[in-house]
Amino acid sequence: MRSLVFGFLLLWASASHALTLAEAQDLALTHNPDLARARLELQAQQGAELQAGARPNPELGVLLEDTRRATRTSTVQLSQAIELGGKRAARQAVAAQAREQAAVALAARQAELRAAVAAAFFDLLGAQEQQRLAESSLALARSAVNAADKRMQAGKVPPLELAKARVAEAGARAEVAQAQSAQLLARGRLAALCGQPLQAVTQANGDTATLPHAPDDRRLAEWMIEAPALRLAQLDIARRQALTDTERARRVPDVTVTLGAKRDAELGRTQAVIGFSLPLPINDRNQGGLLEALRREDQAREALTNATLKLQTDVADAAARLRLGREQVALLRHDALPTAQTAYDAALKGYELGKFAFLDVLDAQRTLVALRRQLLQGSADTHRAAADLDRLLGRSIQTDSED
Repeated sequence: MRSLVFGFLLLWASASHALTLAEAQDLALTHNPDLARARLELQAQQGAELQAGARPNPELGVLLEDTRRATRTSTVQLSQAIELGGKRAARQAVAAQAREQAAVALAARQAELRAAVAAAFFDLLGAQEQQRLAESSLALARSAVNAADKRMQAGKVPPLELAKARVAEAGARAEVAQAQSAQLLARGRLAALCGQPLQAVTQANGDTATLPHAPDDRRLAEWMIEAPALRLAQLDIARRQALTDTERARRVPDVTVTLGAKRDAELGRTQAVIGFSLPLPINDRNQGGLLEALRREDQAREALTNATLKLQTDVADAAARLRLGREQVALLRHDALPTAQTAYDAALKGYELGKFAFLDVLDAQRTLVALRRQLLQGSADTHRAAADLDRLLGRSIQTDSED
């Protein structure tokens, strides 16, 4: 009962304030099911590495000859297989590489999750801004309706202009409803990534006006060397090489040494038993296994080349989108949007004074709203590009860029 009450209190506390990006990422790293699977895979590989170092167990054998007590011969022997050719060391090397791959895969999954949460967070932040923009557009439309109504009451314009203003207002109300729906969907995506119910994610606490930094090419090249995709491909080559060593070691037969005692009841004496067995590599010398391992090793090298080319292309694309987004947002924010706002204010004021037609007001309003949406979209695209770089490079470029 106490745990249930604590759960409700925790849910109420999480829903009582807006979620920051750091809080959302912490929740995801703690509660995301896919990340839990990656952690369990690492633990499983640690167990496999432990097992790879185990030596073969000895075998105890008992042999009875004749069922009569007086003439029975009893043999007790202990057999121990001795691995030759470095099989145990090769097996341990394979397990160690697999465990390292699992560790890098976990780190890569954490980076992917952080990037996905960042993208979902800024999607929600953008949806919130979109709703505020839609409400601002609705306020503009209502001010236009009020101006048209006053002029119609004064007999300066026909009722058609008021009807046009009310149509524009109805369209603005529809955009508000659409923005509310988009915000709800964005909340759901972020909550799912964080492993939380929808009620725990009320809104995002951030600023879309703060854009991520664009790292230079030199730093990107340095970071790409340690990118998770390349590290995984390199570790796969090392694991394939260890598997090749394992197949090569299997060509060397193992020796089984036997020690024991033989009791002859009829003679009344005990004799020592010493022996060994060695398979003869005549028919099977593991040629096929070694050839397969060598070709798998070649495949891993080709995969590294492909991963390198793909990473370079994807990083260059994301970096270009990040830089372009920053430039577009700066241009809209400092040049286009202030000009459009001034034009709308002048058009509305001129319409109220009878100097402009209502179509001029609508045109200025549409231009202003379109530029605001374009600014919001540019900010969202910039944050998505930064999230893509975070995912590809396996690090937070914001933290590293500001060092």
